[in-house]
Amino acid sequence: MKKTIEDAKVWIIKNGMDDEFNDYQMEQIRQGLEKGVDVSIYADPKFDGEQMEEIRYGLENGVDVTVYADPKFEWSQMFEIRKGLEKGVDVSVYADPKLEWNKMEQIRMGLVNGVDVSLYVDPKYNWEQMDEIRWGLEEGLDVTAYADPILEWKQMREIRRGLEEMKNNKKDKKGKEC
Repeated sequence: MKKTIEDAKVWIIKNGMDDEFNDYQMEQIRQGLEKGVDVSIYADPKFDGEQMEEIRYGLENGVDVTVYADPKFEWSQMFEIRKGLEKGVDVSVYADPKLEWNKMEQIRMGLVNGVDVSLYVDPKYNWEQMDEIRWGLEEGLDVTAYADPILEWKQMREIRRGLEEMKNNKKDKKGKEC
């Protein structure tokens, strides 16, 4: 059965929450009712519409939203946690409202790609530095040559590219010797 905004309003009134939600929040409740998810988990004015949307997506995709259904998380942080849960990674490594979403993204991507994120989960690194270290780890490089928070991310990138070039040159030489 197609649910309407009116159905969402009826649900809200029945639950004593009338006049507490804006149109975007109402839309998230309506979509949740339409999809058959437990909207009571997020139908709370303490969540903004974007947060409600991320919780709804998690419920629709069958993940444990209790990990991030907390207004302390911004919607973008909720997105990163939800994506990690959907990929089956241990989000406890980065499910912290004090951690910026773009740092969460770097940790999530590293976990999904099977690298040792402990080498860059450090508040001394900004997200761009974390990105360069993650790229190096994914390429199988010895990142200790540049995993230093004193280096700017652009310096890290140049060192990483140099290491990649050296690695590729070694592969080329081995192939030519055969």
